[in-house]
Amino acid sequence: MSQSTAAQRYALALFQLAQQHNQLTSVEEDLREVKVVFKENNDLQALLASPKLSLERKKELIRELFGKANPLVVNILQLLVDRKRINETVEIATEFEALSNDAQGIADAKVYSTRPLTDDERAEISSAFAHKVGKQTLRIENEIDPSLLGGIRLQIGNRIFDSSVSAKLDRLKTQLLS
Repeated sequence: MSQSTAAQRYALALFQLAQQHNQLTSVEEDLREVKVVFKENNDLQALLASPKLSLERKKELIRELFGKANPLVVNILQLLVDRKRINETVEIATEFEALSNDAQGIADAKVYSTRPLTDDERAEISSAFAHKVGKQTLRIENEIDPSLLGGIRLQIGNRIFDSSVSAKLDRLKTQLLS
């Protein structure tokens, strides 16, 4: 969770608006993209925070860059420019994702495997592990890690479930040496 009280408040306000307009999924998807853009382009954040550009020009830039995004997302970005809080965009997006996930019973999970997972495998992992963390489903991000040798390592928040071959070999080695 964010350390910024302002980010939490903006995220909550946006979340409530998105819920009222039944646009929670659309807003969340667009915020994920905005978050990636802001993380990868430090120059954009610096440009939007620069006192050399007028507020109108900054808002125009936002409309040009994010014009196809949900209007609620565009509006919050313009509001952040007005309030000189554009530097909190990534934190607001992160807070919004957490609120949205809680409301929908979703948890984000990273699955490390030796090869890309099929859709069926993703569904099986989601149904098998979601209840262990008190959620209905998992949003799985698959990362390839050949060092596992086989099996998977699953990370949900700060919990790790490791059924990889390399972890089993390490446990066996520890048992044999003790």
